[in-house]
Parts: sequence; C-alpha cells; structure tokens
Amino acid sequence: MQRIYEWLLEGDAWVQYRTRIDLLGEGMDEPEVRLAHQALLEHPRIKTIIEELTTWPGPVISNHKNANHPIQKLSFLAELGLTRTDAGIENIAARILDLQSQAGPFQVLVNIPKAFGGPGEDNLAWTLCDTPLVLFALFKFGYAEDERVLRAAEYLNGLARENGWPCAASPECGKFHGPGHRSDPCPYANLIMLKAFAQIREYRDSPACRNGAETQLYLWENRETHHPYIFHMGTDFCKLKAPFVWYDLLHVLDVLSQFPELKDDPRLKNMLNILRSKENSERQYTPESIWTAWKEWDFGQKREPSRWLTFLCLRILQRLDG
Repeated sequence: MQRIYEWLLEGDAWVQYRTRIDLLGEGMDEPEVRLAHQALLEHPRIKTIIEELTTWPGPVISNHKNANHPIQKLSFLAELGLTRTDAGIENIAARILDLQSQAGPFQVLVNIPKAFGGPGEDNLAWTLCDTPLVLFALFKFGYAEDERVLRAAEYLNGLARENGWPCAASPECGKFHGPGHRSDPCPYANLIMLKAFAQIREYRDSPACRNGAETQLYLWENRETHHPYIFHMGTDFCKLKAPFVWYDLLHVLDVLSQFPELKDDPRLKNMLNILRSKENSERQYTPESIWTAWKEWDFGQKREPSRWLTFLCLRILQRLDG
C-alpha cells in the first residue's frame, strides 16, 4: 500500500489532504495536513467554486443531473472537508440558511414544468432530489448543532417510511411527482438522505437510516426486475465516475460504507467485488464515465488513472475491509 499512498500524495492538494486524513489517519495538527489544507484553499479551482457559491442559490435547477449546478459544487466542497472556519464558507452558509422553508428544509430555485405537475416557473422550493445535499453540506461545514439545521433534519427524518424515503416536494412544486408509484421509494432521494444522515450519529443509527440502507441493498439485489422511478442499476450504473453527482455504483458504495453494521452484508460485498475488479495492478482506478462539466479535473478523463477517483475507491475499501 505504501506505493499507492505515495502516488496519491503526489496529486492535487485535495487528494493529499483527504489521503492524509482518511487513509493515513493523520490529524489536523500535523504539519503536512495543515500544508495540504492551505494549498487546497489557495488552489484557483477551489477559490473559483467558493466565489461562485457566494451568489447562492445560483441558477434554477431544471435538471437534477446537471453536474455543473452550484448544488453539486457545494456538495463537492463538503466532500473535500471544508468547514465554516475556512474563508468564504460562513458567507455561503448564511445565504443557504436564509432560504429555509417554513416547514424546515432548505430551498433552492427550481422550475417544475406544468407537464410534470409543477407551476412552470422559477420559484424557491425544495424536493428530496436536492435539499438533502444542502443538509449534507451544512452538516459537513460544522452546522450540525444549529437549530435551523436540526429543524430541517427533523422534518426530513419524518418523511422516511419503512421502505426508505419517497419522492417528496414542497407545496411550491404543485402536484409534481416523479415517474413512479407513490408507494415506491425514490432511489436517489433515499441515497442522498442516507448521505446526509450518515454524518451525524444520532441519525446514522436511526430506524429511518436502517430502513433506507436496507432499501438500497434490496434495490441492488433486485436490480434486474425492480426499477422504481426508472432508476436502473445496469452497465452504466457500474461505471466509475466522479464527483458524486447522481445515482451510480461508487456513490452508493461511498454512502453505504459509512454504516459499519452493513460491513458483512453479502449484497454490499457483491457490489464491493465489482469495484475491486476495476483496479489495475498498481491498485489505481481509471474513470469509466465522466461529467463533462468537470473535464479539467483529473477524474474528467478516461485515458489514465485518476488520483481522486482512486482515493475514493480506496477509502471505500478501507472502510469495509478494515
């Protein structure tokens, strides 16, 4: 493993930073970690993202698979480990917190066409395709004890059912409902709710998360016959892709690997074996699909191994094999 760690530490600042913390177990007080953290904050690409997010909520969400939308960049910064003590984050968080709905979840600009039951105009609203990512970011940024964040979490927790989280949206979305049976869970909403709640022990150990995790594994086990909301888990689903934008193998594994009690589940092991089959002789991983909005990053190409993608894969394996 020493060779692969050395290779990762030759990468971009965010790869160095997360490798030292997540794979090598180094603390924030160690000089190399502090240096990587500072280099991360000073990197032009990161500064550009932070600057863009100061105009939150940014453009309207008309497609939840838009990898270039600020909500995905917000989630990416949270994945990197930025917190409210880092320059610009408190300003971004303040703008997010100002858009809390009366019910609790945080709103973004959405436009649900009339053909899908929406009002057909831009308005502030939330759906379970977006607001869990905002909650995830606030948790990661260090706002887990903020009463506004707790109120949002409590409301979203209350939407959980025995088969996970459904398709749900605020009243501003009109009669919008995804292309599925109302009794079905929404695979993506369920995934990003687990992603958010995995950050807080109180929620990670809750019945809602246990049911949600079981739903994800059930969907994998029955992937050939059960496709709620037209989410399939076939060839494209299994292609390695970063960053975490939509519903795919790596995203699901990253989320479920944060629940230690699932470690020995044969369905999770089956998914993990698919991941293992994709590494090369040096334990490196190469993107098999890309988001073109991120083509300038090392994971935005399919020609050679990506350090960030490799880090993500090794972190999953360490969580589940350690």
